Amino acid sequence: MTEDAMSCYPTGKLPQAELLRLLTPFQTTDPRVILGPALGHDAAVVDFGDRYVATKSDPITFATEEIGWYVVHINANDIACVGATPCWFIATLLLPAGKTTPALAEQIFMQLQAACSEVGAALIGGHTEITHGLDRPIAVGTMLGEVAPERLVRSDGACPGDRLLLTKGIAIEGSAILARELAPQLRARVTADVLARAAGFLHTPGISVVREAQLLAALEGVHAMHDPTEGGVATGIQELVGAAGWGAVIERAALPILPETAALCCALDLNPLGLIASGALLAAVAPEALPRALETLRAAGIPAAEIGAVTEAPGVFLRDADGVMPLPRFDRDELAHLFD
Repeated sequence: MTEDAMSCYPTGKLPQAELLRLLTPFQTTDPRVILGPALGHDAAVVDFGDRYVATKSDPITFATEEIGWYVVHINANDIACVGATPCWFIATLLLPAGKTTPALAEQIFMQLQAACSEVGAALIGGHTEITHGLDRPIAVGTMLGEVAPERLVRSDGACPGDRLLLTKGIAIEGSAILARELAPQLRARVTADVLARAAGFLHTPGISVVREAQLLAALEGVHAMHDPTEGGVATGIQELVGAAGWGAVIERAALPILPETAALCCALDLNPLGLIASGALLAAVAPEALPRALETLRAAGIPAAEIGAVTEAPGVFLRDADGVMPLPRFDRDELAHLFD
């Protein structure tokens, strides 16, 4: 291996410390920027006077199936996490040379249309091209939304004493990707019904958290929300409390790891806490507001659990019957190891 190859970053997000260093020159003094570039922020928020406009850009890189549907929903999730309503979507589609048929292009555009309809957003522009050097389609989306200033939920709003709430389960998106992209390798290791259910996670329970985020944003005492993506729930928790400068203690027994996820991760020697986890919404909720938050979600048919609490002391820890230990860190998503 050459020295240049050895010095290259591995697949996945840039290391957090390096990303923070690179972002430092971009800190703005524009008073209209309410939320700017920072670790743990789901979306940027800009003051437009009587309303705030939230914007988010995110790609689809691991998955190949239903990427048009996927790219709308993951961007809408981050808009909803700051209390905003998704309104307008811009798509950039890079399609592989020599592999892109008219049917493939039409399929992706139909997915975009269906997903925009589901979240109530309009496709307002973008770019599409056949690109040399790709072995699969790549979709990059930008979602814009609106929120009244008094209804903004800040990404860095968690407070010591807040209870951490998690919806649905761990790890919805990662399990769907594994079952869809690695089915041939998994058929000999997990049962067909587990594979089928996990593949269906994309839609049931689904990777969208827009509905639950909107329900929680309407309540008093919801201080922060976060969509855990790459690096899984463990990274999502660290980002949520880290953005506010606090720590957390997580109860291992309370973590709702889905049985299908457990089976897939066991077969592939992966840790479900580090597996890309869109579909599960994290929220920091004041203790007195927690019962109403849980009741509101459950009344809407959305499973939710209290998994821990925000602490004033730094560090994020996992508590079980054997004691307290640091919550594992995942500088790379567990999926990234399989796609190298």
